[in-house]
Amino acid sequence: QVQLVESGGGLVQAGGSLRLSCSASGRTVSDYAMGWFRQAPGKEREFVTTISWSGGSTVYADSVKGRFTISRDNAKNTVYLQMDSLKPEDSARYYCAAAHFQRTRVRPGDYAYWGQGTQVTVSS
Repeated sequence: QVQLVESGGGLVQAGGSLRLSCSASGRTVSDYAMGWFRQAPGKEREFVTTISWSGGSTVYADSVKGRFTISRDNAKNTVYLQMDSLKPEDSARYYCAAAHFQRTRVRPGDYAYWGQGTQVTVSS
């Protein structure tokens, strides 16, 4: 069983940056693809980005491409999401997830483990 805990959310002005962290425990996630999703009030959970087990492959949603960067440190069992040039429409609860796959995954249904999320609010 894998437990995921996100941190690093908060309130930031438009144009600012935040770095989210996702710490895994219970077992290593070094052989799992990892992903970040987000959900705003009244909206469905949406894909943000994913990274392969080695970190060699990443996929981004068009809405965050060029502004967000996913990375991982398998030695620390941690995944990161660097968010730059934040916009008010990025405001949401951000969730980290782990998949029983090595390659990148964009569908929420492919992920077996989820964290509780961390809130990101971007003011205009």
